[in-house]
Amino acid sequence: MSSEYAKQLGAKLRAIRTQQGLSLHGVEEKSQGRWKAVVVGSYERGDRAVTVQRLAELADFYGVPVQELLPGTTPGGAAEPPPKLVLDLERLAHVPQEKAGPLQRYAATIQSQRGDYNGKVLSIRQDDLRTLAVIYDQSPSVLTEQLISWGVLDADARRAVAHEDN
Repeated sequence: MSSEYAKQLGAKLRAIRTQQGLSLHGVEEKSQGRWKAVVVGSYERGDRAVTVQRLAELADFYGVPVQELLPGTTPGGAAEPPPKLVLDLERLAHVPQEKAGPLQRYAATIQSQRGDYNGKVLSIRQDDLRTLAVIYDQSPSVLTEQLISWGVLDADARRAVAHEDN
């Protein structure tokens, strides 16, 4: 493994760990000593080579696919991130409950998980849109059109769905 590749891999490992709000010692505690802080730190600095087996185990510990840890990849393997999907929560509040109930509950759950209660807008991922499409028993593109018609999504969201279809 080249030292540049090891450093890029380490940066990905560090990013995942910090996204999860864990310190190196937090990793050691959460793993009950399975992952030593000094070892994880050396992987993150690129000072120590990590085997494929250990990388897979670390990905499992963090709850992410192994490919998310590999340099040169972006989430979902996309070359560039798709346009953001932003729900207008103020408009959502005015959509009749019988139509928007599942979306309102889903958005409230995301807000709770993130601790994000600004109440105006909420960014969602492509995976969230796909999940909502299953809940509404529609394709993501049909659901996107419905949410645009409710005024809950901006028309720019069509690009995100078109990006997904490519």
